[in-house]
Formats: sequence, C-alpha cells, structure tokens
Amino acid sequence: MTTDGIDNVDYIRAFMTERPVVFERSALVIVDMQNASGARSGALGRRMQKEGSTSTDYRFDRIETLVVPNIRRMLDGFRAKGGGILYVTLGAMRQDAADAPPHMRKMFLETNNWIGSDEHKVVAGLEPLPGELIVRKTSIGAFASTGIDHLMRSMGWDNLYMTGVSTNMCVETTAREAADRGYNVTMVEDSCASTRKELHEGTMENFQRLFGRVRSTDEVMSELSL
Repeated sequence: MTTDGIDNVDYIRAFMTERPVVFERSALVIVDMQNASGARSGALGRRMQKEGSTSTDYRFDRIETLVVPNIRRMLDGFRAKGGGILYVTLGAMRQDAADAPPHMRKMFLETNNWIGSDEHKVVAGLEPLPGELIVRKTSIGAFASTGIDHLMRSMGWDNLYMTGVSTNMCVETTAREAADRGYNVTMVEDSCASTRKELHEGTMENFQRLFGRVRSTDEVMSELSL
C-alpha cells in the first residue's frame, strides 16, 4: 500500500481494500421500509401533516421518487436470478412496546408500530414474497436485537447491499455492525433516504472512508448483471 500524496486526500481511504463481489454470496438488505415511517400515508407522515410540518418532505419525496423504485428494480433482479433477499423490520412485539429498549418505546407507541399492525407492514410495492426472509428488530441496528448474523452466515451471504431508511440511523448502524463483523458492505446511495439531505450525504461520505463502499443502483445492477 502506498500513502503517497496522503496529505492531499482523505488519509483513511488509503486503507480501504476492495474485495471481489460474488453474486451467489450476495444479499439485498431492505431496512425498515414500513408504513410507520417509510410511507407518507403512514403514522409519521400523518403526524407531520397534522402539525403542519414540512420537515419530512425531503424524506418522503426521496422515498417515493428514488428509494421504492430503485429497491424494486434490484428486488426484481435478485428474484429473477435467485439471489439473497433479507428484509429487516423495526417494531415491538407487544402493543405496549414493553419488549423494546426504553429509548425506542415512545416512538413505537406513538406510531402504532408493533407486529400485526398496519404500520408495521412493508410499504406497498416492496412486499416480501412467501419464503423470503425477515428479521424483526427493536433496536436501531439489527445486530443488537436479532439473529441476523447467524442467519446470514447460515445462508452464505457475506456481500451485503444496504437499502432503506433512515440512511443515518438504522441503515448506517446495521451496515457498520456488519462491516465490523467482516461483511463486505455496500450502501446503495439512491436506495436510501433520511429526513435531511445533509444527514444522508454525510453518512455516505463517512461510510466509504473505511467501513465499505457506496454505489448507485445502476452500478449495483451492472456489477451483479441484474
């Protein structure tokens, strides 16, 4: 490895190592694309509208125009080739959210996000097919409250393409957790959304410094021949 010119570039990125991509060991990971906070008509969107707030306009505009269509394209490609697909959902098991960590309970309660509720369901257009795997978490990162690591290792998936919401929260935390466990992680930039542009862009800039790669949907489709 050379560090020539390191003062003129981001020095951390000099330590990044590209790893080969193998489709058979790849999985499309769809994080928290649920009605509660992933659809304008869901609980979060309705709350913002009732309060007269425009703070989630960027989020829902991006979800509708980019995230759902792009995840759909990749889903179709992965399904056609028999590739790995993993849904990660967020929400409580119980209606009183007693099974959730304290810092998550109020959000689950006020968005009616518990297993079996309409808010907990995956947004229209991205619904999982019978037999597709789902892990349900109560924490920001999936590794903290699910058996996702065991599941992915059992399936032989070590090359992950991360999508969903929110970029700087659940997607990023899960992606970082995966990278620290040895997974080859790619954040699919135009298949993720957050509340504000600067949060989304800052996450992408920071993630590719050392944790993993950032790619567009088109680039993913091309490298996997989807």
